[in-house]
Amino acid sequence: MSGETRELEAALRKQLTPPARRLSLDEGTLKNGLGQLVLTLVRLLHELLEKQAIRRMEGNTLSDEEIERLGTALMRQAEEIERLRVEFGLTEEDLNLDLGPLGKLL
Repeated sequence: MSGETRELEAALRKQLTPPARRLSLDEGTLKNGLGQLVLTLVRLLHELLEKQAIRRMEGNTLSDEEIERLGTALMRQAEEIERLRVEFGLTEEDLNLDLGPLGKLL
């Protein structure tokens, strides 16, 4: 058998081999994975809102009443994120996804 024939045979075998399963369809794992993803995105948005609020406070574009309401809303939001994190059994590190060469998300 020539080298070219072996390469062709190997390529055909590779095409006929079913792809490896990448997703775990275990119901418990799937629920926590989805919860982790959603909670990570919510936390990212929360941190962006906090930074925007600080920038507006430093720019004196908010009244004292608005600052108070914004602070209360952000505090309640942080408490709810924490409550959900504990409910899903996730750690702080679980919400900080590794983006490979880009580093950590948060």
